[in-house]
Parts: sequence; structure tokens; C-alpha cells
Amino acid sequence: MHDHCPVCNESYIRETGFYIGAMYASYGLTVAYGLALFVAMVVLFKIDILFFLISFCISLLILLPWIFRKSRLIWINLFVGYKKKIN
Repeated sequence: MHDHCPVCNESYIRETGFYIGAMYASYGLTVAYGLALFVAMVVLFKIDILFFLISFCISLLILLPWIFRKSRLIWINLFVGYKKKIN
């Protein structure tokens, strides 16, 4: 993760423990992904549940860095306002 935003120079470094709340956003993203994959594979295409579980675990390991960054981004956007500059 960057220390500062490349566009507005906002510091991403907060007090100790600030990003612990990002676990809630990470949990939400993971559940949404798992539910969407379940509906697509098991409900729509009638694929075996064991194959779903294996593919979910493997794809979750691949998506872990993306989920980590997005959850931190969601969490900081709840507390830091964005003001667009009007020229």
C-alpha cells in the first residue's frame, strides 16, 4: 500500500489499530464473492458442491491481495471525506 494518495496526497497512515475495522469490509467482500460464485456454479450450472468449495478456496487465495486493498480503501473512505476541486 502507498503511504500517501498519489492524487490528493492524503496520508493512508492512521493511528494504531485504525484498519482493524477493515476486517468487516473484507468479510463482506468475501461473503458477497462466495455467494455470487455459489449461485453461479451450484444453482445455475448444477456443479458439484465439492468442486465449488475447491474452486472457491483457490480463487479466494488468488483474490486475497485485491480484497485486502479494497477493504482498506472502503474503510478509510468511511472516515475521510473527499472534496473535489472546482477549477
